[in-house]
Amino acid sequence: MAIKNTFNLGLVVTLMVSISSLFAQKGKSKPDPLKQTVQQIIESRYSDMTELSDKIWAFEETAFQESQSSAALSTYAEELGFKVTRGVGEIPTAFLAEFGSGSPIIGVLGEFDALPGLSQNKVPFKSPLNEGAPGHGCGHNLFGVASLSAAATIKDLISEGKLQGTIRFYGTPAEEKYFGKLWMIRSGIMDDVDIMMDWHPGDETETDVQKGLALVDFIVEFSGQAAHASGDPWNGRSASDALELYTTGINYYREHIKPTVRIHYHIQDGGQVVNVVPDYSSLWVRVRDTSREGLMPVWKQVEKMSEGAAIMANVTHKVTLVSGVHEILVNRTGSAVMQANLEALGPISYNEEEQEFAKKIQEATGKPQIGLVSEIKPMKETLEHSMGGSTDVGDVSWVVPTIRMSATTAPNGTPWHSWAVVASGGMSIGHKGMAYAAKALAMTMVDLYQNEVLRNEIKAEFKQKKGDYVYKGILPDGPPPLNAGY
Repeated sequence: MAIKNTFNLGLVVTLMVSISSLFAQKGKSKPDPLKQTVQQIIESRYSDMTELSDKIWAFEETAFQESQSSAALSTYAEELGFKVTRGVGEIPTAFLAEFGSGSPIIGVLGEFDALPGLSQNKVPFKSPLNEGAPGHGCGHNLFGVASLSAAATIKDLISEGKLQGTIRFYGTPAEEKYFGKLWMIRSGIMDDVDIMMDWHPGDETETDVQKGLALVDFIVEFSGQAAHASGDPWNGRSASDALELYTTGINYYREHIKPTVRIHYHIQDGGQVVNVVPDYSSLWVRVRDTSREGLMPVWKQVEKMSEGAAIMANVTHKVTLVSGVHEILVNRTGSAVMQANLEALGPISYNEEEQEFAKKIQEATGKPQIGLVSEIKPMKETLEHSMGGSTDVGDVSWVVPTIRMSATTAPNGTPWHSWAVVASGGMSIGHKGMAYAAKALAMTMVDLYQNEVLRNEIKAEFKQKKGDYVYKGILPDGPPPLNAGY
């Protein structure tokens, strides 16, 4: 499959650049009236969008616990005229908002979960709003609102007879941990979608054509025998010893894996007090690589090493799969259409106050003080081994062709998953990026609804790249771990 993709890359890139140029030229010489309407609708809802986004920002809810955030989004969708189905995929905070009928069926993803420990005031220096509480360090308070606003704009055009088909907004919880989309996919609610739209907050505005990393999460638990650490340690079998031996083994293994691999672990329980030989320990392990094929052997080796640690410490062990995600299956045909719409929109404009806020954040985080960047650069090549983060959007992209973008919502170079992103996402910098993303998503969807040939080309690339691979999600049997927490 990789050979076929490489063989066609030059031709695909050439064709996509040509398509992008044609769309851009058309946008410059003769603006599409529907796309102008799209922008006007979203601008008219800007106040509602910022209010809703700020509510979710303040809710600070983490994976599977996003009850207020989900309710705010789904209620707003109902007020806008969508038919809302809550609790999809066995997840109370997941929902589907739908309008229209028939084909094409275009979907758009929206996330809204926060990260633990990142609560932050709307100031350009570290200052927790609620000490120790979660915060939107990945900008998901903006994500769901922009996507729903784009979907609502398309709904308006469908209701007025200007477009035909079905629009669906997918309210997708728990992206930061557990990966809620996996259970939503398993429920079958994405099987009939023609094309899926997606975006993410970022420090640049661009069409996202990189694959990211495949990933797997599992929990390793060791169980031994407690004893007095000084009085009779010979009667103890230390689960903590097993844990240390295991992490040591992982760290030695790093020398013998490919540069594309990432291994992380977080010790959840290493014992409670110093004078007791611990009879229990646990850690959360994460393995990544640029493809699921590369991920699988490393995952299995790291998992197997836990047995060796248990043997050496004379304890028992248990390995529990949490979940895992695929890398992104990039669709460059769809991405070229998105690129043209970004070029038609142009960069986001910022005032002096916003740029000064951005530079203060950059100063506080040790980054060059260049301010905000939203210049629209040419579409990049898709790298064979693109590094970075992971997302359950990867799994969606193996089920339905997916078009992705990012919009500037934080200063350039800002450490992601940090207080700096939370601060920017709660004020006008984040709000502007959110509105921009909504426009770009909706404008691209206009192209998809109007052009059946384009839809077929996007599907053809998806089919060719997927090849004979049969998608299977990396997740355990049974319901999602709704109360597992962090």
